[in-house]
Amino acid sequence: MAITFRQLQVFVAVSRERTLTAAAARLFLTKPAVSIALAELEKQCGRTLFDRHRNRLYLNDQGRRLLPMADELLARNAAIEQLFDNDALGGRLHIGASYTIGHQLLPTLLRDFRLDTGHRDQRVTIANSAAICASLEAFELDVGMIEGRVAGERFHVLPWRRDRMLVAASRDHPLAQQARVEIGTLAEFGWLLREPGSGTREQFMRFIAPRLPQWELSLEVNSAEAIINAAAAGLGLTCLSALEAHHALKDGRLVEIDLDLDMTREFSLVLHRDKYRSPLLERFIAFCLARGDRRDD
Repeated sequence: MAITFRQLQVFVAVSRERTLTAAAARLFLTKPAVSIALAELEKQCGRTLFDRHRNRLYLNDQGRRLLPMADELLARNAAIEQLFDNDALGGRLHIGASYTIGHQLLPTLLRDFRLDTGHRDQRVTIANSAAICASLEAFELDVGMIEGRVAGERFHVLPWRRDRMLVAASRDHPLAQQARVEIGTLAEFGWLLREPGSGTREQFMRFIAPRLPQWELSLEVNSAEAIINAAAAGLGLTCLSALEAHHALKDGRLVEIDLDLDMTREFSLVLHRDKYRSPLLERFIAFCLARGDRRDD
């Protein structure tokens, strides 16, 4: 018996959902049908592909070897199905974006991509940079758009564009009206920060924390808008993207603290090195890079 396309569909779905029930719902199959297909695939391969623990399934080393090839076959099948559909780009594009990119840049980018290509089938996941990289590693995404640095040989990183970080506070903050603030002074005030794993928190730890003799975390929130509102309410200083802060600075809710410090970071496109690059994915990457003007915002 040869390995079937349905078995590979089930394998990929289970690797992403980690339970038979969720995989069955994803594929519109019954749970017994999913269980049988997975068992047959493991029998064909002559080895187990998952470790079982408390009704959840986790890819083992053998499963991780199979996943890139199975993912590629499914992607190629989707492209073949639409190959002669008026020359349209076939398949669904799974995009992961960190919060700043997902909120501030991706909507306009997707609008322009749709106008340029006619492609409409995109799914977007917005999370912090660490979570996006974890989803790329699990082949749950085609491409990640992140604001933090990426470590590991398993990823291919394409520099995309630049962003400027700044320190801001409410207009009533003691530092708000000072012409130039010595960075050591920032240690006297509490900080409002994003969660560990976010690109914004990483930039604070890279640019500011090493320059302070000590610093106090007043509030940690996994939402840029909540951080902005907390800073505007006078709860402390914050470090955030100029893109995220733009409207709050313009309407006077926040004031940028004038520091003699260049805090420029890079946005990147990130792909798993073993990920099959369909014509659709290649087109999206080229489209993004053509609009990555490399200028600070």
